[in-house]
Formats: sequence, C-alpha cells, structure tokens
Amino acid sequence: MTDMTQSYHYGVIGRAIRAIDDAETPLSLDELAARCGMSTAHFQRVFSSWAGVSPKRFQQYLMLGHAKALLRDRFTTLETADSVGLSGQSRLHDMFLRWEAMSPGEYARGGEGLTIFWGWFESPFGPALVMGTEKGLCGIGFAEEAGTDAAMADLVNRWPNASYVEDTSRLRPWVLSAFGVENPGEPVPLFLIGAPFQIKVWEALLRVPSGMVTTYSEIAQSIGTPRAVRAVGTAVGRNPISWLIPCHRALRKSGGLGGYHWGLERKRMMLAREALQSDPALRQGAA
Repeated sequence: MTDMTQSYHYGVIGRAIRAIDDAETPLSLDELAARCGMSTAHFQRVFSSWAGVSPKRFQQYLMLGHAKALLRDRFTTLETADSVGLSGQSRLHDMFLRWEAMSPGEYARGGEGLTIFWGWFESPFGPALVMGTEKGLCGIGFAEEAGTDAAMADLVNRWPNASYVEDTSRLRPWVLSAFGVENPGEPVPLFLIGAPFQIKVWEALLRVPSGMVTTYSEIAQSIGTPRAVRAVGTAVGRNPISWLIPCHRALRKSGGLGGYHWGLERKRMMLAREALQSDPALRQGAA
C-alpha cells in the first residue's frame, strides 16, 4: 500500500463513519457508497482494504457501542501487564518499540541544544507530521489537508528552543515501519521528551497491547497515584507520539471515548481498526 493510498483510504473511512453516525438506522452498502460519492464495488474494496473487514461488519461493530464493548471485553489491567511481558521494551503484534527519555533538566530547557528532524508523511489516519532526533521518533501529529500549520505549531511549541530541520529521508525508514507500510517488525526507536510525570503515564500506555483498552483511573493506579486521574488525563492528552504511544486506548471509566488531541473521529478509527484486526472473532461474518 503506497503512502498516497493510505491517505485516500483514510478520507473514505472518515466520510463513512460520519455517515454512519448521522444515520438513524443502519445503512446498506449501496447507501454508504453513495454517501461517500463512490460506486458500490469500489467503496467495498477501499473500505475492506483499510479496515480488514467489510463496511457492513464495521458498521455493526460501531453501532454496538464499540467503546463500551472494548472496555467490557478487552480491558487490560496494567498492574499485571509486566508479568505477561507487556512493556515498553516489547510490544505485541505489528511493531516493536525501544525507547529512552530525555532527562528532566533537558526537558526544562525546552529542547535547547536539541536538533529535531521533521517531515510530512501519509498514514492510515491521514497526513502525519513526524519528528525525530538522532535517538528516535519524538513526535507524531495528525492533520486534515487544511490544518498542517496548526499541527506544526502544536508540536514545535512543546520544544520551542530546539532547532528544526526538515529531513524526510532520515525519518522515512522509521515511519514506514511504524505505520506497517514496510518492515512492520523492525524496531522503532522512540525518544520521549516530557516532564517526569508525563513520561510515567506514557510508559503505562506502552503497556497496553494493540486491540485492548484501559482507563485514566487504571493508569493512575498503575503508576502509584490513584487520586491523580485528572492529571493523568492531561498527560495522556499531551502525548507527543500519537499512535506509537497509544493514548487512543485510554477511555473514561464510564466507557465513553473521552477526548483525543487529534480528533475523536480519528480515535474511533484507530480503536476499531486495532480491535477488528487483532481478534479473529470480531472478523467473523465480515461479508
């Protein structure tokens, strides 16, 4: 799948999800295709290629309240994650991450003396702004076609004193592996730039495997600050490396999606794609 194909598929899936949300009753395949301005056959191929299941199966999954179903059936207890090998050093399924963190003193200087390379790439979730240092990826943000300036400002403002150099060739091997385009099993190094509490929260997120979810309160409990649920939520929202540090897997205790820095529609797409692709049982009846 080429970079441009990924971006095109993301746009189709986004329009389809909006159509499903707006409809009072389930839409037929023909109706969904028409809402997306495509022929039925072409829409079926594009959708199934991106999601791994048919539009009908995906729609059924969403209309069942997938966030609550995930929390009920696919909740992971972070306190026991390490005992079964779910850590930041060993991710399951389609990628492996190794990471190290900037020291608190370096973080306090706002990235002073640090060179950050950046570039725009297409991804399964739309245009992605990717940043990295010599040590690994430090930022992934998402944008719609008209919002690239806002995404750039968002990440740059986190480390205002760093030097920024556009260099897609340096980042491309890591990016292709991170999004599963090429060499999906290759290690993806991460360089976490954040305050100590934020990094503890991001470490906890790295222990949540693909297709599973957790809650803000579970994260707070796992890092030894059970009353700091609101602070945990803030740290989750400040995660600079979207997708690879899976803040999209954090839900409210009620089963609500909560927030997502890059848009709830994108969060729904990430959760649904991971759950459907990681569990054969959810893929049954895909036609």
